[in-house]
Amino acid sequence: MNTLPKSERLCGKVSVSALMSKGRWGFTSGLKYCSSIQSGGDGIPNRIMVSVPKRLFKRAVRRNLLKRRLREAYRTRKELLPPCGASIMFLYNTPEILGFQPITEQVETILRRIGNEREQ
Repeated sequence: MNTLPKSERLCGKVSVSALMSKGRWGFTSGLKYCSSIQSGGDGIPNRIMVSVPKRLFKRAVRRNLLKRRLREAYRTRKELLPPCGASIMFLYNTPEILGFQPITEQVETILRRIGNEREQ
């Protein structure tokens, strides 16, 4: 299956505002992220949300390209994070368009950090 199923997408105003208020923020060189792990959430799928701001990329084509790259990078690396009910929001915050490989490396770094937080 080469898609991100609906059950793994973070949507809804209540879920997003809960994540932004209670989540932990972190940074990499080109991404900002917010994550929250539910206690006792073993077996619950991890959910993500991707955002590319319009103030950085006025053209929707470029924003959509970056969102597709972020979702695909997560989809191919999601096994690094155990199914613990984590909610993750990726915010693209660099003005240049990064290739797929740098985005994948940053997403991998983020997932490893979140996995390490869960273990502690």
